Amino acid sequence: MNNERENEMSETKTNSLASIAAARTPGTTAMGVGLEARSVHAWFGQKHVLSDISLDFYAGTVTALIGPSGCGKSTFIRILNRMHEFIPSAAMAGEVLLDGKDVYRAGVDVTKIRLGIGMVFQKPNPFPSMTIKENVLSGLKLAQIKINNADELLEDCLVRAGLWSEVKDRLDQYGGTLSGGQQQRLCIARSLAVKPQVLLMDEPCSALDPGSTLRIEETIRDLSKTMTIVIVTHNMQQAARVSDYTGFFLSDGGPGELVEAAPTSHIFSNPKDKRTEDYVTGRFG
Repeated sequence: MNNERENEMSETKTNSLASIAAARTPGTTAMGVGLEARSVHAWFGQKHVLSDISLDFYAGTVTALIGPSGCGKSTFIRILNRMHEFIPSAAMAGEVLLDGKDVYRAGVDVTKIRLGIGMVFQKPNPFPSMTIKENVLSGLKLAQIKINNADELLEDCLVRAGLWSEVKDRLDQYGGTLSGGQQQRLCIARSLAVKPQVLLMDEPCSALDPGSTLRIEETIRDLSKTMTIVIVTHNMQQAARVSDYTGFFLSDGGPGELVEAAPTSHIFSNPKDKRTEDYVTGRFG
């Protein structure tokens, strides 16, 4: 009886997630491959943590990366914009292509790569000594990018991040005075100011309350109309709500691997691999 009950609950959960995913309306149709990973491997010292990951990310879409903790999802997205190499023992092999050019090729300007492929982290990290306005424009200053319309750009980024109406009358207050959810949207606005093609988000809602999470998800859906978004999440409902495509990562005692990647509605309704089905139905992980 217990097994029958568990099977019924798993089937109900799968059907619910599939319904959520099927109801999602993408911001636009895919506009071609903007970012590609080709046979990516990663190591920390002698430890092989990612094995042979190949995945395409399409402009105008959101891709969710799901899987248990420790399977390499966060390592993978850090490889996508060359943040992996900040760790002294880190190494990688393979290619990451932005507009068909390898971001790891010899002589590439790493700063420009990170301007084109932005990152929003798990914990909001506004600069505490800067005002809201200074936070948004800080990336431009660091990259020595000159602009003539700072106020117009500031408003545009805050509007796109879903924050303008809440902060427009206190732009000279410190970013640390905002709530956690507002700080995360401020960090998104900061990323947008340098006009990235791709935005990577590493569990951007894990430290937020449900209301703030929904606002971040609304922001993700709006941004996906004009850019490529990759989000790491442990929340299956979130993956179903916001993503067009989903990749399932798993580490079975060895390096993390990409078990399956497909449109999100397929992952939650008819996955090809039994391990994917077991994970999205809550049988493990």
